[in-house]
Amino acid sequence: MHSKKRDKSLLLGVIPAVITPIHKDGKIHEKLLEKQVAYLSDAGVHGFLINGTTGEGAFLSREERKRNFEVIRSVSGRKQFLCLTFPLPSTDLVADEIAAFESLQPDFIVATTPYYYTVSQKEIIRHYREIASRSPFPVIVYNIPQCTFNKIEYDAMLEIASLENVAGLKDSSGDFVTFSRVTLHGTKKNFALLQAEDYLNADSLMIGSPGIVTGLGNIWIEPYIEIYQAAQQGDFPRVRKIQAKINKLYEVIRTVGDRVVPAVKGAVSLLGRSEKWVKAPMLPLEEEELSRVLKILRDLGLKTA
Repeated sequence: MHSKKRDKSLLLGVIPAVITPIHKDGKIHEKLLEKQVAYLSDAGVHGFLINGTTGEGAFLSREERKRNFEVIRSVSGRKQFLCLTFPLPSTDLVADEIAAFESLQPDFIVATTPYYYTVSQKEIIRHYREIASRSPFPVIVYNIPQCTFNKIEYDAMLEIASLENVAGLKDSSGDFVTFSRVTLHGTKKNFALLQAEDYLNADSLMIGSPGIVTGLGNIWIEPYIEIYQAAQQGDFPRVRKIQAKINKLYEVIRTVGDRVVPAVKGAVSLLGRSEKWVKAPMLPLEEEELSRVLKILRDLGLKTA
């Protein structure tokens, strides 16, 4: 699967936002993290997004975020590019964290929009301009307004895409109108607009998006590899067929009230690559919820532990 050497400077392909398996006491379960990363790596993913939303990055200590990166780097053997996420609310905090993690040498760093305080589009642009100028690594912009409540609008997205040292944007907003407008407008050659809403993978790949980021794919990554390959081959009927399979997988999240992280970790625990535990104050799935998730996994033909 990895016989062809990949150019890790290119931001493309299937990029799972890796979960952080933990013990009941909240400490990282390194053995299961290794097992999960090995599963994803062996399946042929192109990169890893580390300490993102599905990885509970906002709830991890600095030391935990560092350890996550070290374990994932070790298991992947640098076959995939590594995107290190800094889910922090202010420009200076992100810049300080980049400096603290510089020795880890990630391929890309990922920064959310500011949060807690409402900021203008002009301030969001300033945020990324300063981060890009202060980072020794290419920057991926993370648009997730359902968590930060500061959405990047169309004009600001185009301006941010033009900034030097900004390599791409991960869009978790679900706003396909803006996503498609930016994609079809065109950006600088080395900028990648990545889709991170699983329901929109097919639409995005068919209009030319170079890649997808997925938290849901921690459960079952093979359809994501297949949909990307089908899009690369221009086999759009197959793309649509695989998207229907991903939509069925999404029922794992829907069946527990859209509690994304507990749902994904609960499902992966049933497949033997995680525990169900999540960082406080989140609560793990209860047994009745796990039984509903188990039925969905079995209906999809997945072999549970």
